[in-house]
Amino acid sequence: MKKSIISAALGACGVFAISLSGLTPALASDDRRIEFQGGIGSTPFAVVNAAPGPNDVRGIAPGGRPWVIEKLRASIRADGAISVKGKGLLLAGGNSVGLPALPRQVVATLFCGATEFTSPPADLDANGNFTVRGMLAVALPDPCQTPTLLIRNFSANAAGVWFAAGIPEN
Repeated sequence: MKKSIISAALGACGVFAISLSGLTPALASDDRRIEFQGGIGSTPFAVVNAAPGPNDVRGIAPGGRPWVIEKLRASIRADGAISVKGKGLLLAGGNSVGLPALPRQVVATLFCGATEFTSPPADLDANGNFTVRGMLAVALPDPCQTPTLLIRNFSANAAGVWFAAGIPEN
């Protein structure tokens, strides 16, 4: 008798779990992510049609000197939560070579096609390291067309030129 009560109870729990599993997709959060692993430093000029020109990306000008970044890892969730860790964002030329220079804050800007989303600012330490955490203003479009991530300077309460770009993770 005791075994049949336990079996019946377990069977009922199984039916309940199966019926709840049908609701799970509606209850679960959207875990789509855009991720970047590695980074490329900016160079101020590119050769376009055999002539030097600014190395703009998505209409954003590069910093005035070459920049390098040792390490970059970024993850952006569909709800707009962003996490970026950068290491060694430093000038690669000029009298301040090997230093993070000024300003001492950066933001991460994600482009989905022509639409841009910018993170809250993060401090850049003396070694060029930074951690961005926060929320973008809105949830990302589905899908995010041609995602591009730029690390930009932040001064006077505005995002400026770009210093590094993320490499999309496949």
